[in-house]
Amino acid sequence: MNIPMPVTAGCSAGYDLTRTCDEIRPGYHHVETCQQTVPEAIIAFLESVSFEDALRNAVSLGGDSDTLACITGGIAEAFYGMPQELRDETLKRLPEDIREGYELFRWNIGQR
Repeated sequence: MNIPMPVTAGCSAGYDLTRTCDEIRPGYHHVETCQQTVPEAIIAFLESVSFEDALRNAVSLGGDSDTLACITGGIAEAFYGMPQELRDETLKRLPEDIREGYELFRWNIGQR
């Protein structure tokens, strides 16, 4: 996906979204601030071609990869949707009480 340059979003100073995953990887490390996590997650999505590709991009950056994948996954699911086979496999791995909570949440959303 091509993005116009320069791209800024988020905070008043803006996030630098002009970097690539290849440029981020060598020096990226675990960081607790949104200024050094959110832009990387967005870039991982922007360089993707599918839901799974977005997650792989995020994890490949290293650092706080579970947080990056969570943020990127939320964006990617809204854009691409989540493949049903991946959704089914994920749900199978959840403990029953959490899966029931998820199903109740989905049912309540469907009632709106």
